[in-house]
Amino acid sequence: MNEANRQLVDLMEHVWRSIAALCDGLPEADWKTPTDCPGWSVQDQVSHLAGSETGILGDPDPDHTPSQQALAHTRSEQGQRNEIVVDFRRPWSGQQVLSDFRAKTARRVEILRAMSDDDFAAEMQTPVGPGPVSEFLSIRIMDAWIHEQDIRRALNRPGELDSPAAAHALGRIIRAMPYVAARRAQAPDGATVLFDISGPAGRLMPIEVQSGRGRELEQPPQTPTVRITLDAETFGCLGSGRWQPDEALQSGKISIQGDTALGQSIVRQMNIMP
Repeated sequence: MNEANRQLVDLMEHVWRSIAALCDGLPEADWKTPTDCPGWSVQDQVSHLAGSETGILGDPDPDHTPSQQALAHTRSEQGQRNEIVVDFRRPWSGQQVLSDFRAKTARRVEILRAMSDDDFAAEMQTPVGPGPVSEFLSIRIMDAWIHEQDIRRALNRPGELDSPAAAHALGRIIRAMPYVAARRAQAPDGATVLFDISGPAGRLMPIEVQSGRGRELEQPPQTPTVRITLDAETFGCLGSGRWQPDEALQSGKISIQGDTALGQSIVRQMNIMP
């Protein structure tokens, strides 16, 4: 296994272990705490992560039909499919869900460690279209880290905002920002946008728009059209659709310098999650 694929497996294992450690010993009441994911508690978050690995492992999905109440918060067919494994585990205790999560992720790590570079290069359907298994795993790391942050905010146990996994997850969101600025927010040709994301996992992301397309610049412009300054948590919550943009704008967590209207438009379009 080459170094790039080994690092992906290390990051995936790190996030899974971090989630297990975070939830270890939680009282049952904490498992039922609502999170920023509509309709999902802390337990539901871990159920989703365990259930997602079920299909990958080749285990059968539960023969279960969620109630209409359980589906009320879903917005897509994928969301309804996700709810099957979550609602199936709702009668379980939190400890049962955690044990299931640990068992499934341990099996997955064992399989991942045994894979060859050819296995990682094999084509498959990823959430963003056809791509290699390595791309799928990269997305899974981001997804699991986002769900871990959902749990941490719900339990008021901040952490893992400065880890390599955080940098990886935020990096995947960051790389979508040229598209967000140019296509979604309709920044005009010649406009430059500078995301200034603070914290160990943050970075500067300079963007230029030309011919209706955004691209990352090698160096930040001295006077960008708009500079958007925010911390890594706020950036991650907006990019994953966890926080409402207007509430974040009013909270004081975001500073916009330059073209305020364009900056606000970009912030309102940052969610890259389906």
